[in-house]
Amino acid sequence: MSGHIESNVETEAVANGSVDDATDLGAVQIHNNVVATIARLAALKVPGVAEMSGTFVEGLAGMIGKQVADRGIRVDFEDSHVVIELHVVIDFGVRIPQVAWQIQNEVRQAVEQMTGKNVKAVNVIVQSLRFRGEDASAGEEGGNP
Repeated sequence: MSGHIESNVETEAVANGSVDDATDLGAVQIHNNVVATIARLAALKVPGVAEMSGTFVEGLAGMIGKQVADRGIRVDFEDSHVVIELHVVIDFGVRIPQVAWQIQNEVRQAVEQMTGKNVKAVNVIVQSLRFRGEDASAGEEGGNP
């Protein structure tokens, strides 16, 4: 019977976009925006990462003045694991596989340390390249899917 209750709690938490930990003291919920913010900060610290690349809809939201906090990041909860997808713009001339691997490691470590949740996967999609001297808006034009 208790397994059934736990699965309902997990299903409800996933539907709400948060991870739920129930203890004797109460519940701790970590919303997917928190995980996305942690992932963003960890990814942007990696040398060679110019910025996160948002989707077309996120770009439109930015044009009308609404800033999307987790632009270019998607967080999904699968059972008790977290799956993170990052769309990045990297600097031209860096070794792409090495930068992507470092992003995966840094994001996994940061999310697991700060949330206590197991990260199942960190998928890195290199959306665009940033050339020296190019401003941020130029990278976004070609970076949208």
